[in-house]
Amino acid sequence: MFLTGFAALAVMPLLPVAARDLDGVGLYPLVAGAFVAASLLGGVLGGTWADRGGARRPLTAGVILTVATLLVSATSTTVWQLVLGRFTDGIAAGLVAVSVNAAIGQSYPERLRARALSLMSACWIVPSLTGPPLAGFVAASWSWRAVFFGVAGLTLIPAAAAVLLLRGRAAQPGATQEPGGPHAPGRRPALPAAVAVSVAAALTQYGVSTWNAWHAVCASVGVVVLMTFTPRLLPPHTWRAGGGLPATVLLRALTSGAFFTLEAFVPLMLSTARHVPGVVTGFAFTGAALAWAGASWMQGRLQNRVARHRLVAIGAGIMAAAVAVAALCTIPAVPPAAAVSSMAMAAFGMGLATPSLTLLSLAHTSADRQGYASGAMQTSQNLGQTLVLAVASALFTALSSASTNRLPAFAGAFALLILPIAGAACLAGRTRVTDAGPHDAPELPVAAAEGQLR
Repeated sequence: MFLTGFAALAVMPLLPVAARDLDGVGLYPLVAGAFVAASLLGGVLGGTWADRGGARRPLTAGVILTVATLLVSATSTTVWQLVLGRFTDGIAAGLVAVSVNAAIGQSYPERLRARALSLMSACWIVPSLTGPPLAGFVAASWSWRAVFFGVAGLTLIPAAAAVLLLRGRAAQPGATQEPGGPHAPGRRPALPAAVAVSVAAALTQYGVSTWNAWHAVCASVGVVVLMTFTPRLLPPHTWRAGGGLPATVLLRALTSGAFFTLEAFVPLMLSTARHVPGVVTGFAFTGAALAWAGASWMQGRLQNRVARHRLVAIGAGIMAAAVAVAALCTIPAVPPAAAVSSMAMAAFGMGLATPSLTLLSLAHTSADRQGYASGAMQTSQNLGQTLVLAVASALFTALSSASTNRLPAFAGAFALLILPIAGAACLAGRTRVTDAGPHDAPELPVAAAEGQLR
């Protein structure tokens, strides 16, 4: 997980450089969005695989595929090869993320899950501090390809460990799950639906990158396909926030979509509208990573003191305050440093809400369907990020075209984020576990990573 975080935080800042070097700047939205879109497919594959035979094999496949896809990106001769590399890397990331959550749910007793997931969260602290500057130094001294090759070489270590240590072991999915636990409703998702949703997500992100007839067609087709096939990947009644797992999955989409959209627009505002040095933007990402890890550690200490659904509501409230601070920063008189603090505040809220939602999803799921639940959460996270970012980007583009001053456009995008955050706060009670006490376990700030497009 340490190397997964390092790879995610080191590679992402270099993608614009790689796209420019390959004469593919116009396709950069597709380069950036391919990873998140493919994570949808990887999450479904990993969840189904983990339910059928345990989490070991999808975890092994994920780390091996990560090495291969980094090599594909490193040797890119065209921007389309880079897109292919990022797409397959997203599949690998989805496999790893879902396998980790499913493995902890299947293999660890409940009293140890907090420690296991807390360790996963801690693995992101050092990469957040060292990954971007080290990658920038290597790219400046050699090339962006050297970063991909270097990360691939480092990832060989966990890949070899997975092959040597996990091969041949008997699969025991859900071995430590207590009998009589609540069962997750719904059928297992079909692979064709997962493929359709992944392609549609990438098409939607590409379509909202600019305004013209072709991009409008791409965005429209992507949205239609998403609306058609997404319900097949999520528990029934998810869009109605049905009590239990459906509401938990929906809140994962709302919180993740709001956070990662804020994380995309605040640095853009700082660099283009407030004209701050690049080091200030770097502090924003570092502060957000540390705040997320700190909140994750804190909520792990609140076991049996605060119910999980209440932590979700508190985290959403903190995120709402962060969005308000970001919106205030569109006023020229407000110091740009306040926008940096907004990212840290939002990350702190996510550090409370995200691990709580993960544990709630496990509490609402039987032992033989924890892979399905982890896959649904991963799918929901990436869909929320794709859709909220797409809507905010469309609004931002429309407002920007109406004025030469971009600050009102940023204000509109930030105001839009209040809707999913308010929805998460209001619906948190529907994730309540009625037949068990609060569950605790901090989780890695992935999405990011993964999945999260950062």
